[in-house]
Amino acid sequence: MLGSKKSSVSVSGKTTLISSDTVILGDIRFSGVLDVEGLVQGNIIAQPGKDALVRVVDKGRVEGEIRAPSVVINGAVEGNVHSTRHLELAARARVQGNVFYTLVEMAAGAEVNGSLAHVADPDAAKAKKKDSAAADHGPGDHPAALAVVSGKLD
Repeated sequence: MLGSKKSSVSVSGKTTLISSDTVILGDIRFSGVLDVEGLVQGNIIAQPGKDALVRVVDKGRVEGEIRAPSVVINGAVEGNVHSTRHLELAARARVQGNVFYTLVEMAAGAEVNGSLAHVADPDAAKAKKKDSAAADHGPGDHPAALAVVSGKLD
């Protein structure tokens, strides 16, 4: 949890460390755990379909977008953050960008300079879509019965 020294988020797999005196120029694609103590100037993207966790520690910095199922931030991020499972913003988190999350924990002192947008849980969205497709539709409310309207306002 946020008050404890250890995060409530855990992911199995190998851990990659970007140490405090390291600067990475370019995008990173990974699975498992990625700990950022240094500087990443590029996007951090988890491999699709893999379990992944990004942790940006209090001296860590990312100048780019983060896309991963689980994200823990206690450092600085300049870019959008996309978390499809769990996002934790610890007390020293500083995000300059928009945050897209399914589940968020935010400690007192965390800062987001951008918007926070909830996104549906992908598994729940698939189940809901499957349920609605199985339901009977009337002639006027069938999903294929959509109209597109365009024009110019004077």
